[in-house]
Amino acid sequence: MQANRNIVVTGCSSGIGYCAAKTLAERGYRVIATARKQQDIERLRAEGLECVELELGDSASVQTAANTMIEQCDGDIYALINNGAYGQPGAVEDLSRAALREQFESNVFGTQELTNLVLPVMRTKNEGRIVNISSILGLLCLPYRGAYNASKYALEALSDTMRLELRDTNIQVSLIEPGPIKSNFRPNALLAFRKYIDTKTSAHRDLYQSVEARLLDPTPARFTLPEDAVVKCILHAIESRRVKIRYPVTIPTHVLGRAKRWLPDRLMDKILSKSGGDGKR
Repeated sequence: MQANRNIVVTGCSSGIGYCAAKTLAERGYRVIATARKQQDIERLRAEGLECVELELGDSASVQTAANTMIEQCDGDIYALINNGAYGQPGAVEDLSRAALREQFESNVFGTQELTNLVLPVMRTKNEGRIVNISSILGLLCLPYRGAYNASKYALEALSDTMRLELRDTNIQVSLIEPGPIKSNFRPNALLAFRKYIDTKTSAHRDLYQSVEARLLDPTPARFTLPEDAVVKCILHAIESRRVKIRYPVTIPTHVLGRAKRWLPDRLMDKILSKSGGDGKR
């Protein structure tokens, strides 16, 4: 580890991003955290973190934030931790073009645009680490999470392709694939659910009661781990000479990820349907 290296972490208002930013700063890195809301930006600054406003769903915001961070770091960003994202619940047949677009704008397009703006800086020094926080749902799909599933599959594909294209450089790309992690994911997903899903006219209206009950339930899902379980992988991806391409986190990611490689698709469908519990889990 080299102290004082500049690291950008997106989505730092809470959860994984917040824990990562605080931990990295404590280890001597210069951390540029990002958040969407002014109240979160002010709170993070009050806690001693440098913070820049970033709305991943807005290209102008991405470009402004990237330029600001590059300038603040004097053109020297060693690592980019792409953590900012949210989940759009709802059956696939109930997802409007607008709902899908908004999900991809934040989880895919904004993330990749920021990465593409930072990459030239890394190329200048021919070194860097790009760590994309994916999900178990970038490996397999659960019902009523179609938009989020698709966005994380897209992130995985872009990351894998980018890694191949950067093989002749010292810029390394890693994916971290968590299962359930303590965060504010459910409250944010509930807002998206209520914004875009018409529960009254949907063929899934009865099941949506279970979906909404799950999103309102503060009880952690089974196998939920604290944020530092992911941060440990982030540290390895930043500090190790030979980083891993993928870092699975939590028991469900390990078990279901392996099962998908070996079990027939129809059997996996049964397992995943039961695991999703028709939106109850």
